[in-house]
Amino acid sequence: MNNSDTYNDLKIICPEDCGNAPKKYFLKEVNIAFAKNDLSFIKDNITDDFNWNIIGRKLIQGKESFVETLKQMQNNKVIELHISNIITHGYDGSVNGTFILENKKSYAFCNVYKFISPRNNSKIKECTSYIIESS
Repeated sequence: MNNSDTYNDLKIICPEDCGNAPKKYFLKEVNIAFAKNDLSFIKDNITDDFNWNIIGRKLIQGKESFVETLKQMQNNKVIELHISNIITHGYDGSVNGTFILENKKSYAFCNVYKFISPRNNSKIKECTSYIIESS
């Protein structure tokens, strides 16, 4: 079963079990922050040496470069986020789903995360993103 919420014109659809484990809930919130372009939340939850590898596009190294990249993406407003799966184990986590932009373009994504520690509340030190435009 899926849970649907709306935050400031952003519709979010996510399996209800995403709140059952702290790291699953955290990755749900990280992906919502990405969609909302919530720079403050994201900055608070990544390491200074954070790396974001967008497969086939670019590698962004360091927190400040990452934040600058997100600022440049603010014009691409996400209006809908569908999270299909959230998987976590130890140092690793993954989220996949789709998102729709204000211009009605739709993308399938999978983000693979690496945490600094296997403990809950650990910061993220890297993210590898696979993003494909879908129709």
